[in-house]
Amino acid sequence: MISKLRTLISLYRQFGWKWLLFRAGYALRIRTGILRWQMPAYSWEEKPLESWIKPQVPKDAESHVKWREQNVPAFFFQKMDPLPQDVPWNPELAVQAAEKILAGGFKYFEHTDYQIGFPPDWHLDPSTNVRLDSKKHWSQIPDFGACDIKYVWEASRFGCVYTLVRAYAQRADERYAEAFWTLIEDWAKNNPPNTGANWKDGQEAGLRVMAWCFGLHGFSHARGTTPQRVANLTTMIAALAKRIIQNIDYAISTRGNHAITEALGLWMIGLLFPELKDSEKYFSLGRRLLEQQAGHQIFTDGSYSMYSLNYHRFVLHVYFYAIRLAQLNDRRFSESLYRALDASIHFLYQLTELQTGLMPQFGSIDGALVLPLNTCDFTDYRPVLQLGHYLLHGKRLFEKGPWDEDLFWLCGGQALDALMEDAHPQVNQSFAQGGVYTLRSSQSMAVIRCVNFQARPSHADQLHVDLWWRGHNIACDAGTYLYSGPGIWQNALSRTAVHNTVTVDSVDQMTYFSRFTWINWANGHLLEQNSSRWRGEHDGYRRLTDPVEHKRTVLMLDDERWLVVDHLTAKHIHHYRLHWLLDDFPYTEPPEQN
Repeated sequence: MISKLRTLISLYRQFGWKWLLFRAGYALRIRTGILRWQMPAYSWEEKPLESWIKPQVPKDAESHVKWREQNVPAFFFQKMDPLPQDVPWNPELAVQAAEKILAGGFKYFEHTDYQIGFPPDWHLDPSTNVRLDSKKHWSQIPDFGACDIKYVWEASRFGCVYTLVRAYAQRADERYAEAFWTLIEDWAKNNPPNTGANWKDGQEAGLRVMAWCFGLHGFSHARGTTPQRVANLTTMIAALAKRIIQNIDYAISTRGNHAITEALGLWMIGLLFPELKDSEKYFSLGRRLLEQQAGHQIFTDGSYSMYSLNYHRFVLHVYFYAIRLAQLNDRRFSESLYRALDASIHFLYQLTELQTGLMPQFGSIDGALVLPLNTCDFTDYRPVLQLGHYLLHGKRLFEKGPWDEDLFWLCGGQALDALMEDAHPQVNQSFAQGGVYTLRSSQSMAVIRCVNFQARPSHADQLHVDLWWRGHNIACDAGTYLYSGPGIWQNALSRTAVHNTVTVDSVDQMTYFSRFTWINWANGHLLEQNSSRWRGEHDGYRRLTDPVEHKRTVLMLDDERWLVVDHLTAKHIHHYRLHWLLDDFPYTEPPEQN
């Protein structure tokens, strides 16, 4: 009882009563079935196109498409023209990837291929062969169970659409357009509104709409793009908009990227589908939330409140999608939003290994990639940095390369010839709000985690040190493998014991409450930083019966040598464990000595 009371007090201190009451009320609405009553399941036939659009807009498919041609705002491209000559990437790689899709091969989380058929089984987790119930209301499907629901959602994000459009631009092969429409129609058939796992999450709906809009415009002049198909897709997007807006408060309560993605979904639908009855409401609410969430989630030093570099890229992709559409339609956002994005680019650039695009794997890194528009590896951050810097400054950060493809798709061929920005030096940095500090030499770099948490922690990783040497991440962070998996893989890589720091008495620096929630936050404090030395501490182990203080000093001895010293003090004896996770370098075992 005392333990539960302490937990409640910690949750109150860190999230507040409003958050606690909302989450308790939301759980009650799910358990009692109130949410099913508020957001009932229905068939597509029950709400056809005419039930969604304004009275003055034509209702039949032919007339509706003609109306759209005359009234729809600008997109990144209005017609799919052939690719320019001599682009700095290999367009045939997109063709090869598209052929795999047509043969039933889909890439999951940017690193694993699964043969799931074409069209796929939209309710299958291919990693376990578990299939979720496709007939239940989405609120009746558990977040965690026999499989990780992310594996079910992945195909329904429609990331394959970007590959099909890129291949179509290279080959003008009508099979790719037909594949897009086949996937859309099959998804609708197997996912009626508010039924099944793929209606469970509003962020997934937002990502789906981003991909569908990209495909709708990319294949706008393809033979398979008929008025009836466009009308049906408009109906589907209208249903997703309603799904998002009816449950947007839950996304906001997560205090993370869900709110940003769902805000974009509403804003984009309001902008690109002005024929919908509620388009103005979607647009205004989406814009307000995009502005508001940037202020809440992107700190003034450019770091991100989810304390994850991958999720930072995730939200930048969402915002870059929005601000480019805003530019094209003279709907510019506030200057404060642009400043936040500019600070973000600077933050990520300072952590990037420029020859490879790699950076530390701090926080959650689950393979999420909003805009898979290039052939670079998932770990390469140059595409997002190149795109963002051009959008904000009209210049490039890097020389021409395969990371330019995002730039082409959102900004057009002229962006490929943009001038290079003057050299941006990478120097020692102190991003105090994000809890990231760097020390650099000409050959190596230390990146240190020491956070005074202003938002929900992702990992218990205080005083973790990443070491980089000649472009190689020799002492690294494991990131996150799975949120829901068997045994130790159930989000275990967020624990203190797998970071390059010290554990005391085999306990975490903070108290693990659930997969996504820590309580009794451990806070870090910078003690000293100069050109060659960094010192900091955290208070996570002061909560022990016999409090322990942990201070760490990181010393750059020369260009290639580092010294890390831990100082732990307490009144009594404790069990201290120092952990280092090293890169998988080739090695040989010496012969046994008798």
